[in-house]
Amino acid sequence: MTEDKLKEFRRRIDVIDDQILDLLNRRARIVVEVGKAKQGARGDFYVPSREKAIYDRLIHDNAGPFPDDGVRRVFREIISASLSLEEPLKVAFLGPQATFTHVATMQQFGQSARLVPQKSIPAVFDEVARGRANYGVVPVENSNEGIVNHTLDMFFESDLKIIAEILLEVSHDLLSISGDLAAVRKVISHPQALAQCREWLEENLPHVSLVDVASTALAAQLVADDESAAAIASEQAGSLYGLKVAKHKIEDNPNNFTRFLVVGRNTPSRSGNDKTSIMFSVKDEAGILYRMLEPFSSRGINLCKIESRPLRKKAWEYIFFLDLEGHIEDVIIREAVEDLRQYCQFLKVLGSYPRVR
Repeated sequence: MTEDKLKEFRRRIDVIDDQILDLLNRRARIVVEVGKAKQGARGDFYVPSREKAIYDRLIHDNAGPFPDDGVRRVFREIISASLSLEEPLKVAFLGPQATFTHVATMQQFGQSARLVPQKSIPAVFDEVARGRANYGVVPVENSNEGIVNHTLDMFFESDLKIIAEILLEVSHDLLSISGDLAAVRKVISHPQALAQCREWLEENLPHVSLVDVASTALAAQLVADDESAAAIASEQAGSLYGLKVAKHKIEDNPNNFTRFLVVGRNTPSRSGNDKTSIMFSVKDEAGILYRMLEPFSSRGINLCKIESRPLRKKAWEYIFFLDLEGHIEDVIIREAVEDLRQYCQFLKVLGSYPRVR
């Protein structure tokens, strides 16, 4: 390629970049007007159903060659910056920084939100309940390890609602100061991450010692001061603590996903593709399991998940957590839930929110 040809391509890119910048500012001015209208109507600034509709429409209309995932990431940051013009969002998450919960929170809210790490799941709920944070992000289940019981337990005591769900593909990297696999004498990580990489570790580092710590992010922090150690953590943790990647993607199961919940104080409006979560306990009597499910099966309502947990105050009694397709504002869903209520000692709608899968 000649120098003149290269200059011409760059000039054309500059022209397009100028047009993009102008369009971004035009969009921002409209967003500011939307924010003023919401203030008058007392509407929520963050509307998950609206964001999902934007992503779905743009990806559907994308003719390429720009990748769909790139479209979502770019518009995630455009929307995040736009929301900060309306009202700066403060989001509490289960910390510390560079954990997978932090990564999921950035995926959902972008870089322009103020993300505040908390030391525990109850602390996340407390920040939102007291109005010190607009929203909170907590893990609820992993495809390999199962349910996060601490999160489910919080809904017994909290009036917060689930307003969105996040599905994050969990990829574990082996990180060290030098990036040299041969120099590794011990591997540090959260017990769950070590368990998810056990086969790879036994095959590739059979003689190293394994050290449990409270989080993958803490593992990366500790390794930054120890040349003989490596951490199993996210790529973001490596960037935060100046570590090099000794090996990418060492998880034994590549289909490793963690589901997170976004909690807030209000239930979002319908998106047209929603999920509703409820919790309830039923009376201990013959045929109760059938009667518990009949209000949904008779109406053709799809149940996505059902989990049970023992009641903490009563031995041999259980509380159920149910995810179903639809929004609580849908007549068919509301009727089914009310039919179920007659068999329950306790029933609580945890929230309706846009479905990600």
